[in-house]
Amino acid sequence: MPAVTSSASPGSSAAGDSAAGRSGGDTMMGRVVVERGWATKEEIDKCREIQQRLPPGTKLTDVLVQKEVVTRRQLARLQKELEGERGQSVIPGYQMMKKLGAGAMATVFLAKQLSLDRLVAIKILPRKFSGDTKFIERFYKEGRAAAKLNDQHIVGALDVGQAGEHHYFVMEYVDGETVHDRILEAKRIPEREALLLVKQVAQALKHAHDQGFIHRDIKPKNIMISKAGVAKLADLGLARALSDREAAEAESGKAFGTPYYISPEQARGAVEITTAADIYGLGATFYHMVTGRVPFSGKNPTEVMQRHVREALTPPDHIAPDLSQSTALIIEMMMAKDPRDRYQKAEALLEDIEEALKGNDTVHARPNKSFLSSLGGSAIAEQPNAPIPVLQHSGSATPWAMISLGVLLLASIIVNILLVLKR
Repeated sequence: MPAVTSSASPGSSAAGDSAAGRSGGDTMMGRVVVERGWATKEEIDKCREIQQRLPPGTKLTDVLVQKEVVTRRQLARLQKELEGERGQSVIPGYQMMKKLGAGAMATVFLAKQLSLDRLVAIKILPRKFSGDTKFIERFYKEGRAAAKLNDQHIVGALDVGQAGEHHYFVMEYVDGETVHDRILEAKRIPEREALLLVKQVAQALKHAHDQGFIHRDIKPKNIMISKAGVAKLADLGLARALSDREAAEAESGKAFGTPYYISPEQARGAVEITTAADIYGLGATFYHMVTGRVPFSGKNPTEVMQRHVREALTPPDHIAPDLSQSTALIIEMMMAKDPRDRYQKAEALLEDIEEALKGNDTVHARPNKSFLSSLGGSAIAEQPNAPIPVLQHSGSATPWAMISLGVLLLASIIVNILLVLKR
């Protein structure tokens, strides 16, 4: 999309336009300072009078700080917000309404798409990244990945582009909350409700995986819940095509994901990241939903990731004893350390969730040898329905058993013969 430009009117000069721009900026700054209660209108007017007597180019903000009307920190924060608002207003075809959220990597706004008269969410890349070609490419890569996915449980991509120096990504607006919000509010999400939400996300993963994409950042904050109770997977910023071997090798040795929910192979920076990594992330999210705790915690991200790799998982029903065995087994299989021990396909996970919702035993998730050994020697006693290993004998014992039986049989026959003779 071409950059938005403006031309000077006849008779104007570049210097005059620049001064006008500064004056307009000062006017807005002064107005907002008053609106926020940081200064009175009289104080702003006095600072303007002082500004007029100072050399050209002196900013109102410099005078406000010099006269201790506001602090440098207040002005820096305000300047950042005003720059964001000015940047958003230049995106053609959209009317910005309010900020929905902001992070280190992007700011999301609620807007109206004028052509279709509908609400949308617009993610804006911060201006500080406007010169970072790699970051910009990742931003557009998210939009392209989302555009290839069309599922009711994935937040839809509508548009991506550039207006001036601002890069933006327009997506479906979900009026609701995140799973993270719900956990904060309820501490623990009831088992059946959690199963239904995880089922919907698993359907989203099935679609994404079928299209050849892995998400790589499944977590509570990336799962939206509409007011109608529909779960939608969001934020494809780390999504990658399974077939993109070049990207996989370039990212070797680097951990991509969120520490509390990252799979062991992602934490190790492995090259082979498969769909099983998404299953693990959803399992860690599921664990947090029904227990109220993250699976592993630590003093810093590195410690948390090390625990995902090395420490055995505390079974979720040990923290929440009211959990059904089926749900506990599903989570444990989703969070197996070895990707080969997890659900290999989202379809299998969906089958087990359906059985758990019906109150039945799971089809795929079963207590097994690798699971028992990961918990330690007391695992059999703690899992009353777990199969007890059968003691295996070697074949060399069989001849001696046959000989013993023969001797006993012969002795029995002799005793019977003697009894008959006595009669």
